Amino acid sequence: MAIGAIPLTAAVAAADTLSPLPGQQWLRGFLNVRAFGATGDGKTIATPAINRAIAAAASSGGGTVVVPAGVYACYSIHLKSNVCLYLDQGAVILAASTPLDATTAGDYDPAEPQGPWKRYQDYGHNHWHNSLIWGEGLVNISICGPGLIHGKGLSGLGPHEDLPGEVLGLLEKGERYILGARAPGVGNKSIALKHCTNVLLRDISILQGGWFGILGTGVDNLTIDNLKIDTDRDGMDIDCCRNVRITNCTVNSYDDGICLKSSYALGYARTTENLTIANCFLTGAYQVGTVLDGTWKLRSEQVGLGRIKCGTESIGGFKNITVTNCVFDRCWGIALESVDGAICEDITYSNIAMRNLNGAPFFLRLGARLRGPSGTEPGRLRRVLFSNITSSAAGQLPAIVAGIPNHPVEDIKISDLYLEQTGGAASAMAAINPPEKESAYPESDMFGALPATGVFLRHARNVEMSNIEIVTQSPDARPAFWLEDIDGADFFRLRIPKNAPAFDLRSVNNFRTFGSQFLKDVTLDTANKRII
Repeated sequence: MAIGAIPLTAAVAAADTLSPLPGQQWLRGFLNVRAFGATGDGKTIATPAINRAIAAAASSGGGTVVVPAGVYACYSIHLKSNVCLYLDQGAVILAASTPLDATTAGDYDPAEPQGPWKRYQDYGHNHWHNSLIWGEGLVNISICGPGLIHGKGLSGLGPHEDLPGEVLGLLEKGERYILGARAPGVGNKSIALKHCTNVLLRDISILQGGWFGILGTGVDNLTIDNLKIDTDRDGMDIDCCRNVRITNCTVNSYDDGICLKSSYALGYARTTENLTIANCFLTGAYQVGTVLDGTWKLRSEQVGLGRIKCGTESIGGFKNITVTNCVFDRCWGIALESVDGAICEDITYSNIAMRNLNGAPFFLRLGARLRGPSGTEPGRLRRVLFSNITSSAAGQLPAIVAGIPNHPVEDIKISDLYLEQTGGAASAMAAINPPEKESAYPESDMFGALPATGVFLRHARNVEMSNIEIVTQSPDARPAFWLEDIDGADFFRLRIPKNAPAFDLRSVNNFRTFGSQFLKDVTLDTANKRII
């Protein structure tokens, strides 16, 4: 590996003496953490040395802090403006362990105080300083290189080797999140950034990332490229951020893989917008660590979520977002949710390949949870396009587009979609009228079993679908499409199972289906309880 024409090892050697190589004045900006006292033996706490190196680089106007091969046990590392933290091949920043008994203080920076708005989102979204690596109010920062961040000592979903027996007993009762995350001095996230601008995260790997592998809140001009994240909770949460590019990443996560949010954690609503996700692989199927070591061992328990999601925190909204050229395997499908008053608009999904899904292929939900300040009202979900999407070996849940009464999802265009579902549902399932659950937490299984094999649509306006094929592995008595309270539904060139109805229409206006090889053209001004 080289920087310019000079091997990185030569740059590090020069940085050891804090002087440049002859004729290479640009190397003055490279600072080796070993020159500041870090040993890399995996036991000695390296945090003071790394923080001194970062401070030295910042005080001279900026530079690159190099972490050479070795294992560096750390607590909270403080990023600074105009500094790159570079992890060389073989370098590991290891999150040091701390007690998780909620009474014994650990050594990570304390969670900073939060205002009254903290109740509008989960604990993890409200704090940044209680992390392995964090920065706030910074400009021009980066974490790069082929090295590893191992969050072994952070709190999260998975088991921790150092937990005392009485704590393990509590965690078995489902108290892991609160106990682990809120204990004083316990690290919560691998990388946490707040109110930063011009941020680059490239080439690093994250193992066991804690509550979140990456949490970015109010970060603008953020580039995340070629990361591998293998973790037991969220891979990355991008909250209230603008001008973001997430590309070429692999994420194996028990919870959400790439999760876009627009919470109230900054004390005000801020839109997540101008964002692209491209060329990423998402899964929730594999044992933590086996994606990074290349063994790809499947979990024995239920498949994790591992998906791309917008929501659940959604008070600020999502605008101008593209997700393209991504692969989902053994996880849940796409989720786009506005339940806290958000306006979600101008969102495109294209060229998505999914297989072995454990949830709906896609889930669009406009709801009324309304977790926000007094007076928060339902938002809008509109102008969403899906194209060139394939899903194979999915379960019985169909794709879902669901608003609530008087608050429809609007302007949905779906084209070139192939859905292969397991099927096998009896006729009783076709008669189900699912509950509304207007204020419930949004998840694709929130309604229970659904009366459609392909697409379930309720409370929507101006829906167009073209070049759609729905296949079931086993005969299924449910209709391919179930529609209720829809105004404007246009279907063109459909291929659907022949052993069941095509449509169940309930309170549907301005309906048309045409151009299908095995289905008659039908145009209806209004339809209620009509089977086609």
